[in-house]
Amino acid sequence: MTPLPSNVPHEHDRPVTWVALAGFMGTGKSRIGWELSRRLRLTFIDTDRVIERVTCLKIPEIFELYGEDTFRAYETEVVRRTLRLDHVVVSTGGGTVVREVNRQLLQARGPVVVLSASPETIYKRTRRHRRPMLEIGDPTERIRSLMAERAPAYDAVASLRVSGDDREADDVVDDIVEGLWSWADQHPELARRGPIAEPEKIMEGDPTSNTSFAEEADAAFLEGPEPESLP
Repeated sequence: MTPLPSNVPHEHDRPVTWVALAGFMGTGKSRIGWELSRRLRLTFIDTDRVIERVTCLKIPEIFELYGEDTFRAYETEVVRRTLRLDHVVVSTGGGTVVREVNRQLLQARGPVVVLSASPETIYKRTRRHRRPMLEIGDPTERIRSLMAERAPAYDAVASLRVSGDDREADDVVDDIVEGLWSWADQHPELARRGPIAEPEKIMEGDPTSNTSFAEEADAAFLEGPEPESLP
């Protein structure tokens, strides 16, 4: 067997080869996910960017033109297809894990790291971008309300939780990697589980039926650019 190049880690040099990040918008999933993928030498995938690439629309435009239900259906289809992949870090949208089916899918494949931050930090990070879920009333109060509403979903899906408040990205990644090693020791079979060829078998029904979207999503996974840095 031809040995791997010296700059490519063997499987035992990293705790997992598939990991998902979840958490409220503005908690740093894209930035931390990118840095984590570099640390573990995995491919970074942002589910929101996949949806935008396939639809040729920004997330706010999808909400305006087709409504939240359509966006959530697209989101579930993308999540389902990430289970067929390996050697990836998957950054999910802020509301992805509110759907129970998405939690079932992610937890069936591997660890889910939930990132957290204070409402003040989240507002500072998101105020310069359009966020459909925050365009109702006072943004900070809306953040507090949504965080409280989604807290049970984040708690239910979390394999480990890490705070990103007032911390350098490297420090956050250090905590995640340490936590993943502990998780892998406690869940060796799931840590070694490979791609799930037929993820629909672990779902309670199929919430999506857009075959065209699903096929295009497959081609869009590995085209993502480096995410913008968070302030």
